[in-house]
Amino acid sequence: MKQKFDIITSTCVPLPLENVDTDQIIPARFLKATDKEGMGEYLFRDWRYKEDGSLREDFVLNDPSYSGVILVAGKNFGNGSSREHAAWAIADYGFRVVISSFFADIHKNNELNNFVLPVVVSDGFLQELFRTIAADHQTQVEVDLPRQTVTNLSTGRSEQFEINAYKKHCLMNGLDDIDFLVANQDKTEQWERNHTGC
Repeated sequence: MKQKFDIITSTCVPLPLENVDTDQIIPARFLKATDKEGMGEYLFRDWRYKEDGSLREDFVLNDPSYSGVILVAGKNFGNGSSREHAAWAIADYGFRVVISSFFADIHKNNELNNFVLPVVVSDGFLQELFRTIAADHQTQVEVDLPRQTVTNLSTGRSEQFEINAYKKHCLMNGLDDIDFLVANQDKTEQWERNHTGC
């Protein structure tokens, strides 16, 4: 059982770059790992660290004035290869929500499968978030999964977002696909009994 989703209110980490691909999210040299644990260490690795291993102080994840479990990313986030490690790294780093105006479909599904909620907003709303967060790093955003709304608490502006009903159910109940099947085992067995010999 994973941590259930309901309403998440948090400060945000802004990444106002478009077309961030999965190789930038996690470089290919870290794909040999088969365990999700510790993958957050490699998130945006080449942007976070210099070649000598020292921190790049100008990168947002290294700026202590930014924090929170919501990543606000530019348009077309997660394009490129389908590597699930990218979603593993985002989840293990501690992000629970990623907001963008467009996600690559495979990466979007990988995030959902790893209990990270991808929230699609309009370009205008996304740009407002970037402006508000830049002006005040303590800006908070509320993501209400039951109502499927995202609200900029600094301006009061909200938007609806779409999510697959099955994935919404799984997130709200802390279930992955296997958990869901186990939880519904009695219904499956009843269906099989009712349809034996059909």
